Amino acid sequence: MDSQPAAPADVDVLTRAYTDLVGRAPAGVWAAPGRVNLIGEHTDYNDGFVMPFALPQRVTVAAGRRDDDTWRVRSLNGNLTETFDRADLVPGMDGWQAYVAGVVWALDEAGHRVGGADLVLTSDVPIGAGLSSSAALECATLAVLADLDDLVIEPMERAKLARRAENAFVGAPTGQMDQAASTLCEAGNALFFDCRSFDVEQVPLDLAGAGLELLVLDTRTPHALVDSEYAARRQSCEDAAAILGVSALRDVPDLESALAQLDDEVMRRRVRHVVTENQRVLDAAERLRAQDYRGLAPLLDASHASMRDDFEITVPTVDLAVRVATEAGAHGARMTGGGFGGCIIALVDQGRSDAVALAIAEAFEASGYGPPAHFVGVPSAGARRLR
Repeated sequence: MDSQPAAPADVDVLTRAYTDLVGRAPAGVWAAPGRVNLIGEHTDYNDGFVMPFALPQRVTVAAGRRDDDTWRVRSLNGNLTETFDRADLVPGMDGWQAYVAGVVWALDEAGHRVGGADLVLTSDVPIGAGLSSSAALECATLAVLADLDDLVIEPMERAKLARRAENAFVGAPTGQMDQAASTLCEAGNALFFDCRSFDVEQVPLDLAGAGLELLVLDTRTPHALVDSEYAARRQSCEDAAAILGVSALRDVPDLESALAQLDDEVMRRRVRHVVTENQRVLDAAERLRAQDYRGLAPLLDASHASMRDDFEITVPTVDLAVRVATEAGAHGARMTGGGFGGCIIALVDQGRSDAVALAIAEAFEASGYGPPAHFVGVPSAGARRLR
């Protein structure tokens, strides 16, 4: 079993790496975090509500200007270096550097023509765990380029540009939550986010003050069928909304009446998940405002049951992890993220995360699964300049 404590990148190491690469000190060092979603899955593309918070794990970038239209990007994770120029900014670019190039492209498309730059980065956001490592890279890059070129871009507009980089340049059909969380979150808070209006509210999440903590456990389950299944879920929701005569499932006024209008049982289950999950986000926001953190527990449990039974996006490792977490003393637990693998979260008493994670690891070994990894999720700050 691996424990993955929050370990922000060493700014001095990055500064030295940049100096070795370029021959001079960087203009600055910037960072943007990954995120975990406290509650609200597959509600985003239904114009609903979500509640993520930023993690201490982040992408950190040392950067400086160049005097040409070239961008050189070096990742200390794997010692990889890629270079591209403006002529290479074509949507569909392959490789990890596409997330950086996509931000340059999105800025250009929006009328913010930025100059070349050298960027040296490192990341401790787990990749493939559903914690938005790609959004962290995009938002860190956007913070770098905006500052280097003295661009005045409001935080939500930055989040929108980062999303455009991922949607239109990289080609990943994500919603707005990931980039909004990486840009807008504040330390000690969850972000109550309306995916239709883009209104946000910082909601205090002081779990430690209530004697609690949030275990984040990566099942390390390879994602399978994500693209096709995601598309099927989204299409089912859109078809149901059309039948019900609403613009999105967020607008369903009465669940029982809506279900009575649908003949297809699968579609009924999909609708039930989205409508009830939206309500769970609203209920969670109320409980956080009242500092009723233990009151989150039944909402987490109900969210997981809904994802498992109605939306059918969990997998055996995830279900096992949630069940064992509860048996080991977690107050509530659920899968977090888009599904078919990835992470679970569990609300546990302060200091109990390692013990609960150990119980899950033992259950995984007994079932023939590989070892999971875990850490305590601490609500942290969004994209910012560090130096």
